[in-house]
Amino acid sequence: MRKHNGLFQKVLTLGVCATITFSGFFAAGATAVDAASSSVTAQATATSKAQKVINLGKRYMGVPYKFGASTKTTRNFDCSTFTKYVFKSVGVTLPRTSAQQSKVGKFVYRANLKAGDLVFFSSGSRANGKNVTHVAIYIGGGKILHTYGKPGVTISSLTKGNWDRTYLKARRVI
Repeated sequence: MRKHNGLFQKVLTLGVCATITFSGFFAAGATAVDAASSSVTAQATATSKAQKVINLGKRYMGVPYKFGASTKTTRNFDCSTFTKYVFKSVGVTLPRTSAQQSKVGKFVYRANLKAGDLVFFSSGSRANGKNVTHVAIYIGGGKILHTYGKPGVTISSLTKGNWDRTYLKARRVI
């Protein structure tokens, strides 16, 4: 009987050790799954916010451009009052000017642009090729949503023409 009792204790000890090891393994796995799940949720939230910004901005297509436009109206916009207004709808508070906006958020390489990123240019009469004078919203597919000159709020190509030549940098604020 003693022989069987000793064997039983060894099997029991081995079983307890295995249980502890596996439960630790599964707990660590659950933590990794939780972290991955929360990362996916954060990305989905950012995508949803970006789409809300873009959809709201598109509702203002054709609204006239006015340099120095007030932040208190939607009858006209300049580039930075436009971005300030649409990003506010998702709880992102941006500074007033494109130069100030170019300093908030996280730097994004052009190759890594996502819909909802702010893109900055040195364009127009105040441009020297290095200073930020214009801001737009990247909407995907090589396109930007912004306002300038005669078209007012419009969609333009980022990959050709003036906006390709005068591109400076991008920032992610969502």
